[in-house]
This record gives sequence, structure tokens and C-alpha cells, in this order.
Amino acid sequence: MKIKVPEALTESHVKIDGEKGRAWSAGLPALAERYLEEWALRLDEGRPMHGVVSLVLPVVREDGTRAALKLQPVTDENATEAPGLRTWAGKGSVLLLDEDPETGTLLLERLDSARPLSAVPDDVEALTILTELLGRLTAFPAPPGMRRLGDIAKDMLADVDKAATALPREADRYWLRWCADTVAELVGEPGDRLLHWDLHYDNVLAAEREPWLAIDPKPLAGDPGFDLWPALDNRWEAVVATGDPVRGVLRRFDLMVDVLGLDPARAAGWTLGRLLQNALWDVEDGETELNETGLVIGEAMRHRQ
Repeated sequence: MKIKVPEALTESHVKIDGEKGRAWSAGLPALAERYLEEWALRLDEGRPMHGVVSLVLPVVREDGTRAALKLQPVTDENATEAPGLRTWAGKGSVLLLDEDPETGTLLLERLDSARPLSAVPDDVEALTILTELLGRLTAFPAPPGMRRLGDIAKDMLADVDKAATALPREADRYWLRWCADTVAELVGEPGDRLLHWDLHYDNVLAAEREPWLAIDPKPLAGDPGFDLWPALDNRWEAVVATGDPVRGVLRRFDLMVDVLGLDPARAAGWTLGRLLQNALWDVEDGETELNETGLVIGEAMRHRQ
């Protein structure tokens, strides 16, 4: 079976890394063949999946076990994926079956890619499932070698003054500095839990071993409050449909804080840390105004500080 690289994946790599990204994408078939041979795998029927940087191929191991071969370049974000998965050892997350740290290639338990949590229509049911998974994941202390939220937060604070000069609207500059002041109050106690960092509804898949399992983590060590953001801004249309987006965000936030047993003020503060992080990334990418959805979430957090 010939391995084809999705055009959208190649385009993503070119956007991120120019011609170097195009070359990496072009080398994917050879990289896949290497691990099919080294790990005694064969391609299985089914559609390959891809995200922004990774290609995931359905495979079968020598003993007949179905698995997924994940191919990705090594980056600061995904370099901690395998250590995080090893720590969780399948407790709420997909199982890591094999890895090559040098190339970032992973062999993973096969989940049902056709049944993401985003397909569950009831917003409260889906959010409850996601939050319970998040609770299981953040129950683990982070192992040595993880990126640390404290370091990330300090780097963010160092970038605020420069970013503020790129925002012509006074209201945006106010929000940027207000979020930074909030993070500055928390940075001395950044937490030590193992965070997923990107637990949204499409990063939770149905499984045979458990009903639902988390995939595609970008692990770091920190406070669980920093992990709430993806569930607050995903499925945004459901928040808008409430007729009061701020109240809709608070309903989600309150449910998550209650299930996870978090201090609301601290969790709100670290959620504002995610707003700050996203704003800094947007400015770096050339944006001159803050994201409106993010500002609605920020306004909701005012009510919980």
C-alpha cells in the first residue's frame, strides 16, 4: 500500500518552516517505511490522519495488535509527548507502545478516530467527560524534564511591553497588561501537575479499553487551571447560542472547577494566562487586535477572581 502525504499537511509544513518543511514532508514516505520495517508493522486499511504537523497511519503489529504510527518532526512542544504518555501509562490517555526520541516517531494504541468527543451533541455531557479525563491526567505529578509553566510564564511577562506597542487599540493594551499583572501574581507558584495543554474535544477519542481517552498532548508541568482554556473556547457556537456568551463561559468554567476541585480565583488567573499566551502569539504572527472570543472569556474570568 503506497503511503501518500496529504497535500494539506505539506502546505502546513511549508507555512511553518518554508522549504525545510516541504523537504520534511517529502521524506515522510521513506520515514514511514523505515519504521514499518524496524518495528515489524504492516499498513492497515483505513484513512491516514493528520494534524498541523503529524501524520498518523493505521498499522498492525506482528502479533496482530492494531496500532497507530505517528510521524512528526521533533519540536519543543512535542518533545515531551512520549515522557508524558509514559507517565500516564494509559490512565486516561492513549497508550505509548514504542518510540524513537531522535525522530519523534511514536507507536500508539489504536483508538477510534471516527468517534471524537466533539461528535457528542450534548455540550454538558461532552464537557463533563473531558473534565473527568483532565482530572485523571492532572492527578499525576510531572516527571523530570518537562517544560515548566513557571518558565513559560516568565518568558511571557518579558514579552508584554514589546507586544503592547503593536496593539493600536487602548482596550487591547489594557487587557494585555491586566492579564500580565494577573500572571505576575501567580508565577511564584506555578504548580507541578502533569498538564495535557491541548485537551479539546477532537483530542479525545473513543476506545475499546476505556470509553474515552486523550490523545496528542503537549505536556508540561504546572497548575491545572492552565489546562481549562481549550474546553472554554471550543464549540464556541454553543456558547454563543446561549444568548449570553459571558454567562455561557462561566457555566463551563464553574462545571470544570467543581469537578476538578480547583480554587476558582486561581483557575481564573491561569486561564487569563492562556489569554495572554494566545495574545502574544497572535501579535508575533502580525495581528494588531486581540481575538474577540478570547476577550469574552477574559471578561468572564473577571467574575471569578
